[in-house]
Amino acid sequence: MSYLYLLFLSVAIFCYSTSYTQNKVVFIEGKAQGTTYHITYYEKQDRNFEDEISKLLFEFDLSLSTYNPNSLISKINNNEKDVVLDDYFLTCFKKGKELWKNTNGSFDPTVYPLVNAWGFGPKEKIVVTKEKIDSILAFVGFELINIKEGKIVKTDPRVSLDFNAFAQGYSVDIVRQFFNAKNIDSYIIEIGGEVYAKGLNDKDSWLVGIEIPIANQKSLNSYHTIVKLENKAIATSGNYRRYIIENGEKIVHHIDPKTGYPTKNNLLSVTIISDSCIISDATATGILVMGLKKSKKYLKKNKEIEALIIYMDRRGIYKTFLSDGFQKFIISTEN
Repeated sequence: MSYLYLLFLSVAIFCYSTSYTQNKVVFIEGKAQGTTYHITYYEKQDRNFEDEISKLLFEFDLSLSTYNPNSLISKINNNEKDVVLDDYFLTCFKKGKELWKNTNGSFDPTVYPLVNAWGFGPKEKIVVTKEKIDSILAFVGFELINIKEGKIVKTDPRVSLDFNAFAQGYSVDIVRQFFNAKNIDSYIIEIGGEVYAKGLNDKDSWLVGIEIPIANQKSLNSYHTIVKLENKAIATSGNYRRYIIENGEKIVHHIDPKTGYPTKNNLLSVTIISDSCIISDATATGILVMGLKKSKKYLKKNKEIEALIIYMDRRGIYKTFLSDGFQKFIISTEN
């Protein structure tokens, strides 16, 4: 089982069969990272990159999958010696550290032991008690791990990393970089619901649907909003897909690294549009953890990202909050 096996599509791509006069439309789909991917691009030279992209995503998984005991990140978590850090890991580490600081710890890749404890990782769920959570919190915190002279340095050997909150988005960026190197000017990449679109779909913008965040672990929901996307990334994080029911209580997979417990705020889903999918993916997770009040302050400070937040008010009514620039992406909405 791969490290994103339980993630489902949070956005859906609307693609059309029309093509530029001199271009051929190519569609690729497959499985990677425990999820599916769908890629469409326009190509003049009749090149099919299916094998190269499959290999790229396989190598990506070997670096960052916590479900693979032989992956680079698993070796680091197990404190193996003489581990050589690759570019995939270094990018995630540096970007993770940056976002950890920017979100004041709401986004924290060292949350991995807590993810496992609550039953959302590759290890068996524990019987949760306050004492056990408190003991785990002693080695959760991105300040406890650093890179010095090309090597991982931990203040506690139990510190473990989990880049799953944004690795999928980063894999979209990796394929995007591949296409750019091949001079592909129009494409849309979707991996497990995280998306980047460049150029146009024929003469129109690429369209992406954002789901209504109704609890549903088996299939897609109806669309809440449809947005147009051009040279932008989009990612959605929510609590309506990945959760468990225990003693009649819904336990969501987003863990607050400060409390050690699953989030219990009124946010249902967060959709982020930005210039890169790693940023969209990570920010959606961080905002879902920090809640509505703090997220509004964060978005005012970080004008380079746009957000659509769906939440439930005290009366149980669905509400939405849009950042200042999100409206320009919207084609239609249910409201």
